[in-house]
Parts: sequence; C-alpha cells; structure tokens
Amino acid sequence: MNMTTNWVDNSDNSVLYTLQLPSKLESITILENFIDTIQEENSIPESVYANMLTCLNEVVINSIIHGNKQDESKKVYINLEIIGKKVLQYTITDEGEGFDYNNLPDPTAPDNLENLSGRGIFIVKHLADQCIFNMTGNQIELHFKI
Repeated sequence: MNMTTNWVDNSDNSVLYTLQLPSKLESITILENFIDTIQEENSIPESVYANMLTCLNEVVINSIIHGNKQDESKKVYINLEIIGKKVLQYTITDEGEGFDYNNLPDPTAPDNLENLSGRGIFIVKHLADQCIFNMTGNQIELHFKI
C-alpha cells in the first residue's frame, strides 16, 4: 500500500492523505483499511463513516472497472484533505477517459428499477454532503461534514 500523510498547512489545521491503488478489485481491502484508519485517527461518527465507506467503495470500484478497465498498470488516486477537523474532502481520480455524468439514466424510473447496475452515482450523490465531477468525468470530489 502506498499511503502518505502530509501536514499541508498548520495555520488552518489541514491534513492531507494520499493513496494510490492498482486497478484490481483486491485494492478495495486497502481502501477499507485506509478509511478505518481515518475513522480511528479522527473520531469520525459512525453515520459519517458508513456513508464514506459506501461512497468510496462505489466510486473506487467504478474507477477500477469502468475507468481503468481493470488494467493493473493504471492507478486510482485518492487524496483526502481533512479541513479543520470539520470537513473530509476526498478527490478520487482514475486514468480512464471519463464518462458523461450529466446523462446517466435515472435509476428510480420504472424502466430502470430492475436493472442490476446504474444506482451507484445516484446513491453517492445522496450520501455525500457534496459531490463534484470534473469536466472529463474521470475525477470526483466528495465532501463529508463531521
């Protein structure tokens, strides 16, 4: 696992964590251990922890499968900035071509209710306090208030 911790700026009490994961599904274990460590070190409430775990699992699995096509030479990059012990700001980036996040089918539409996939981004948007995509669609920023 390649995880580093850097103090970005003591004046605003921010901490930056970075994690690089190979594009294979086994990397999810590393991600979950990372989130557990963050939760323990920062006394994150269980409800926020559960939302972070759900969202990050979904986004990283999407990055591995859809973004990087499980090409183990490509990485998924996760940056976490904890700002003033009040906000966790995750940025997850893959090396894929991105996707059109504005034209996803509505998973609550009657025609889509029985589909086995297509709910992930919908769920992430509801569990994170803020969800921002870059223009390409290969990077997402998730905010969680603590």
